[in-house]
Formats: sequence, C-alpha cells, structure tokens
Amino acid sequence: MLTIGQLAGYVGVTTKTIRVYHAKGLLPEPPRDASGYRRYSAADAVELIKIRTLAEAGVPLARIGELRTGGLRPAIQQIDDDLAARIRRLQDTRARLRQLADGRLSALPADVVSHLAGLRALGFSERWVALQNDLWTLVFATHPETARANFRDQSSMLDDPALLSLVLEYDGVHDLDPHDPRVDALASRLVAATRARYGTELPAYDRGSAIPALVQGAVNASSPAWRRLDALIRAGLR
Repeated sequence: MLTIGQLAGYVGVTTKTIRVYHAKGLLPEPPRDASGYRRYSAADAVELIKIRTLAEAGVPLARIGELRTGGLRPAIQQIDDDLAARIRRLQDTRARLRQLADGRLSALPADVVSHLAGLRALGFSERWVALQNDLWTLVFATHPETARANFRDQSSMLDDPALLSLVLEYDGVHDLDPHDPRVDALASRLVAATRARYGTELPAYDRGSAIPALVQGAVNASSPAWRRLDALIRAGLR
C-alpha cells in the first residue's frame, strides 16, 4: 500500500494532481488507515497511469470520465474528430495570417477574388480594381444573403463586349472635367444599355438598405466626373 506522496512519485505526477483527480471523480479516494492516511493499492496506480496517459494525449479532464465509463473506442474517435476539426481551424487561421502578412487577406469569396484579379487583363485601371475590391467587400460583409445575386448580375455584364466597352469607358472618364461632352455621351449610352438589359423593371437589390447608396456615394466621391455621370444616369432612368 502506498501513500499519496509515494504514488505520485512512482507514477510521475504531483500530489496536487491526484487530489484534483479525486475532486473530479476520476480516481476514487481510498479509505484511510488507522493513522488517518489514505493508502493506495496497485489497482489505484494502474488507474492513475491510465488517467495520466489520457491527459497527456490532450484529452480534457471533463472527457476522461466519459472515456473511463463509456465505450473507449467511439469516445476516442469523437475526440479525434474534434481535434482534426480544431487543427483545420488553426491551419485556416495560419493561412489567413500569412495572407495578412503578404497584404493578400480578403473577406471575399474565392470566385469574387478571381474575378477582380481578371479585371486588369480586361483593361481596367488599378484604381478601378481597388475600388471594386472595397465595394464588394462592403456588400458581402453587410448583405451576404443578396450579395451573390448582385455579384452575378454585375460580373456577367463583362461577358457582353458592348457592355464591357461601356464599363471600361466609365473607368476611363474618371479624370475628365465633369462637363466634358464625353461624360454626357457616355451617360446617354449607359441609360440606353440599362433599359435594354432590364427593361422597365430596374434591379432593386436590398430594398430599404442604406448600403447601395453608400456604395454609389463612395464611387462618386472619388471623381467629379463620376458624380455627374451618376446624376445624369439617374435623371435618364426616371
């Protein structure tokens, strides 16, 4: 029979750890002898070794009791599944940290990121690409339920050569004087293209939301020509 100190020394834990296991019901407390000391048997040592082994494997103390009383294999499989999921989350976190360090962290879905990366090859300016990135980040963060439909609608415009040409021209008038005749001419063509694409039922995503106006306000704020272009388009669509 062993004292608690002897048991702790043989098994390689502290007496405090053994008392914690007693308190949590993992290791039954043996009866005291005539001198008032608890005496531990070989069976107690074996149980303590099993508990220590599970704890060192990373099993939470709260789960060790389940393992000791229930089926060992299914319980360990569940813990293994939980650990695998935690590892995946940690790996995702590491990947996002690497992206952040490289300046590549994005809150956008992969296909949106790919679309934005392809804008340069279509002839859009870096200014336009950066603006689109910020605006889609705002839309997907605030309206995830409708952002996908918005994105499909807007990105599909670039599959039409005529519409692509108009959007490229929109990008290109950024630095023009707002009263340049080219701004008025582009506004007229955009109104006609919008009517041809949507008819009289213009898209009204996120009805009641302030975000669309905030998005357009961000676009207009970057260029007086774009601000006048937006005003002309709105007037033409009324």
